[in-house]
Amino acid sequence: MDLRKVKKLIELLEQSAVSEIEIHEGEESVRISRHSSGATQTIVQVPGNIDSSQMTPGGIVSSKQTTETVLPEETGHVVTSPMVGIFYLSPSPEAPPFVEKGQTVAKGDVICIIEAMKIMNQIEADTSGVVSKILAENGEPVEYGQPLFVIS
Repeated sequence: MDLRKVKKLIELLEQSAVSEIEIHEGEESVRISRHSSGATQTIVQVPGNIDSSQMTPGGIVSSKQTTETVLPEETGHVVTSPMVGIFYLSPSPEAPPFVEKGQTVAKGDVICIIEAMKIMNQIEADTSGVVSKILAENGEPVEYGQPLFVIS
């Protein structure tokens, strides 16, 4: 993958509210994610093995292995997105959110909606506890497996 394309993707990520993007071109793939500190991490995957010559000052790594983005240490249960779509905290723009930080939820309570293919899918808490963090932004796209909430 061309280094100019990777740099352009980093610039686009920094200018948007999206926290992570992943692009596949043939055998190559790029995942760029923004950590809570505001820093951007880039991982480029191409055929070959990792060695020190593949590391660059910009943090670009070439590897054949699949590399997962690791979240900062979270205490509690992380609720992840079961699908790709648009994340909503409330059933309509004028309605109050399903949950707020610090609110107690029971297993099975609706905690958000993900719109996929014009269908509003209610997402339920898969454990009981207190919502300690809301990790997704209202109205923003989310990916399959993306962390949405932390329930302690």
